[in-house]
Amino acid sequence: MSILKMTRRTAAALLAVGLMGGAVQAQEKKDIVLGGSIPLTGVFAFAGVGVHAGITDATEIINSNGGIEGHKLVYVPEDTGYKVDQSVAVYNKITSQHDVNLYYGDSTAFAKTISPEVERSGKMIMAGASFASELDDPEKYSKIFIPGPTYTEMIGILLKYIAEEKPGAKVGLVHSDTEFGRDPVETAQVQAKELGLNMDLVISTAPGGVDVSTEVLKIRRARPDYVIFHGYVLAPIPEFITQARSMGLDTKFMGTFWSMDNSMVMKMGEVAEGFMGVNPYNYYYSDVENAPMLEKIRSMRDTYQSNAYMQGFFSTMMMAEATRNAIKAGKEINGANIKEGLQAIQDFDTGGIVGIPVSVKGNSVPVGRVYRADVKQQKMVPASDWIRLD
Repeated sequence: MSILKMTRRTAAALLAVGLMGGAVQAQEKKDIVLGGSIPLTGVFAFAGVGVHAGITDATEIINSNGGIEGHKLVYVPEDTGYKVDQSVAVYNKITSQHDVNLYYGDSTAFAKTISPEVERSGKMIMAGASFASELDDPEKYSKIFIPGPTYTEMIGILLKYIAEEKPGAKVGLVHSDTEFGRDPVETAQVQAKELGLNMDLVISTAPGGVDVSTEVLKIRRARPDYVIFHGYVLAPIPEFITQARSMGLDTKFMGTFWSMDNSMVMKMGEVAEGFMGVNPYNYYYSDVENAPMLEKIRSMRDTYQSNAYMQGFFSTMMMAEATRNAIKAGKEINGANIKEGLQAIQDFDTGGIVGIPVSVKGNSVPVGRVYRADVKQQKMVPASDWIRLD
């Protein structure tokens, strides 16, 4: 055989190997699918619509910047109406039709219900609308991600702020008589004691619009310096504040995440003035330096976007970064490796979604800022620096 023929054959063989290698490489760049049980209708639709928009925009931005290490991120959502059985049906449908590595769930109940199946599949991690403290258990819920502080950590951030502003303060806790509302109560009392605060006043009410006159009398008798509301979205918070103000109380009132959307707070009207609470994200309109992601969001959507939008956006950003870490480490894209990639997120710059670099601790991101309502500006404005729990 001539050297020329050998050279041609060798070249052809090398070319074939190269093409095959390219084909394998192309195959390896499979889509990363983000499934979503999203409440676009039903009682939680006010948040679900925002979450959906946030995930959609984050997905678009990620793909416009090369995807996740060259893998396209594909978002596949379906409406759940905020019903657990429907959420489970949506999950089963999406996972039967797609190879899903990331998922967003619409509630604590869904997360707890579907978690054993997520564990069994071994393919994905799951974030969602819930900040339930119970989910912050890396052993029991090893594939869950909480996109911010848990409800217990939110109360912890508020108590830390109170302890610094007024050492030894009397603090009341008013919560809804729901799983959501009861979540941080027991731990909050322990946290308050550790910080030298008095939290003897704990009041439980039905959620929504109810008569709170008896409960307000309890606040009047106790005269706390601060009252924290948890387990509500809006009502009956305005009723509490209105009646307390009419009695001459100068108590400062505070809320947790789902009561802190700017548009929601401003629905209270004048009674909102001075209302405070914790938010793990910057607001859509926040005027902060070095916030390219906030600027990008405002260029894409020129009207106010809710806290739920920011939560959906942040969830997507963090799950994508976790997946990126797994890929960069040369590991298979599966639930265990993506969760390992999530745990590896330390001092991550979110481009202004959160005001300081974030790190994952356990299943959550225990950081937030206290904001205060300025009715004249129609905005929630910072009342503290960013607070990170140890």
